[in-house]
Amino acid sequence: MPPTNADVLQGTLDLLILKALSAESMHGWGVAQRIQQISRDVLHVNQGSLYPALHRLEQRGWIAASWGASDNNRRAKFYRLTATGRKQLQSEVATWRRFSAAIELVLAAG
Repeated sequence: MPPTNADVLQGTLDLLILKALSAESMHGWGVAQRIQQISRDVLHVNQGSLYPALHRLEQRGWIAASWGASDNNRRAKFYRLTATGRKQLQSEVATWRRFSAAIELVLAAG
């Protein structure tokens, strides 16, 4: 069974969303699909976690949203990274890299 967003470490969902939106704007379902695609089908983000996270990031000013038409001409809310969000992404990536390097040191210890 592949991991779900429940298996994602606390606080990493924001990082994953910011990274998914770093290349282009997309609607919520597209964000979830992009995370799944980039992770080679390891990470699956359910809508019950995704949409509250998108709303939270929008409230923080890290992403902005506007209404548009999806590929199948349905009305959808599209999200894009703001300048503040790009700075936050850099900060989150640096923090994650320090954290994961520290975990690797612990795992490699004899």
